[in-house]
Amino acid sequence: MTEVLTAAGMRAIERAAIDSGAVTGLELMERAGQGVVAALFAQWPHLAQGGFRAVVLCGPGNNGGDGFVVARLLRGWGWEVELFLLGDPAALSPDTRANYQRWRALGAVRPLAEFRPETAAAQPAGGAGAAAGRTWIIDALFGTGLSRPLEGALAERLSPLAAAELGARPGVIAVDVPSGLCADSGQVLGLAVPADLTVSFHRAKRGHYLAAGPRICGALVVAGIGLEGGARRRSGGARVPGDEGAGGSGEAARGPIPEPPGVRLAAPDLARLSKAAGHHKYAHGHALILSGGAGRTGAARLAARGALRIGAGLVTLGVPPGAQQEVACQITAPMLRRVADSAGLSRVLEDARLNALCLGPGLGLDRARDLVPAALETGRAAVLDADALTGFAEEPERLFGLLHDTCVLTPHDGEFARLFPDLAKRLNAPATRGPAWSRVEAARAAAARAGCVILLKGPATVIAAPDGRCVISAAAYERAAPWLATAGSGDVLAGFVAGLLARGFAPFGAAETAGWLHVEAARSFGPGLIAEDLPEALPAVFRALGV
Repeated sequence: MTEVLTAAGMRAIERAAIDSGAVTGLELMERAGQGVVAALFAQWPHLAQGGFRAVVLCGPGNNGGDGFVVARLLRGWGWEVELFLLGDPAALSPDTRANYQRWRALGAVRPLAEFRPETAAAQPAGGAGAAAGRTWIIDALFGTGLSRPLEGALAERLSPLAAAELGARPGVIAVDVPSGLCADSGQVLGLAVPADLTVSFHRAKRGHYLAAGPRICGALVVAGIGLEGGARRRSGGARVPGDEGAGGSGEAARGPIPEPPGVRLAAPDLARLSKAAGHHKYAHGHALILSGGAGRTGAARLAARGALRIGAGLVTLGVPPGAQQEVACQITAPMLRRVADSAGLSRVLEDARLNALCLGPGLGLDRARDLVPAALETGRAAVLDADALTGFAEEPERLFGLLHDTCVLTPHDGEFARLFPDLAKRLNAPATRGPAWSRVEAARAAAARAGCVILLKGPATVIAAPDGRCVISAAAYERAAPWLATAGSGDVLAGFVAGLLARGFAPFGAAETAGWLHVEAARSFGPGLIAEDLPEALPAVFRALGV
């Protein structure tokens, strides 16, 4: 399980570790600084040769203390280091003050008011990027501690870094969270300083994955700082010069560190994805995909292909009579049934072997309003997408009254706003304080209101259940899949969910596994992807997973 934390959650873990006697705050600060330097050298190995220049920006809190450690360690590697401090040195916390004093024995500390971004050496022309430059900025101003927008003189001081193109400014390394980014929501508080590399500690924070987080963070590395409950684990390979006698001796922690339950990154249920030998097709479920009329059947056909490829034993397309010939000419494996109206659907659903429904892709608004009530009153597992959601935009409470706990709704942001306008308004409002409201809170509130699982689609898809369970299925960093922004990809995702529901997955597990596989299929195929390619990429993904 890969949990992603809030700022408060991380503080609680650190405080529990310190209070238990397992570690001191000074040790955690030292390990964090080591983790930053190790990650920097792992990302750009030539920087370990020395001869580079670091401009370290330290804030008044513990993040600034991490920055003092980084400054000292980089100096030990032969770097030229300048350090600027925000605030009064007399007001520093005890641990930060200790590292301030250690740095003062080596170099000067200048007030941040004297920092001039324009004097930092610009990168070479020609798109060489940060790695080719001599000067690097270490952003250790706020980390997870930012609670209000950057404004006034500070915003003015940082705005050249925030506005510059990545290739036209020094490389920026953010310590834990880039300045100006809300650690919980990924929203920008005023302005944010984009990083080339963000090094977080123990666990990633929700803001690294949500909203603007991936764009602002650059690459993301999570460094261990010894909070796993076992012996201390370093984040890098080689010893970092300057860490001797700094309270980071590597002694074992004295017991497990409690972590509050929370949000985690999505992962597939590999055990359930595997198919046991000796089963027949009906053992793997029978999904019914409802289609729209002639000229509108493509979305349902995409969903049907997705349901088949993800392992449903059988898939039937329910089509209006006028579209039967069109669909029959386009499919081979799925079966066809005529579904003219709600009465016809009720007759089809007398077949108890049909155990999962896909409602919405290409269905048409009038047809959705007719068929969805008849489908849901049977209590079968169902995924609702597209027209099955928009068809009830004027009366969302009617839809909520029809839903049951084996339903999954898969809205994109626009569909979400139609069903949950108050939640969308709050989500999309400019952030004025941190922690700002995020997609996590929005999806959880929607799931509680609808009484079923919500899969809120986007680059950072959030899946939430009425009981508060929540995962983030992010197409970001090493799992980036920009090719998913193509017509029909959401229809395939609905088919994936329907296929897994047919196979007996619980709604939350079906949504989580389908969302994860959706991204993985896109990554497997790569550039040039169109929606039709997603189901066909699944066999290679399954082989790679060993299922």
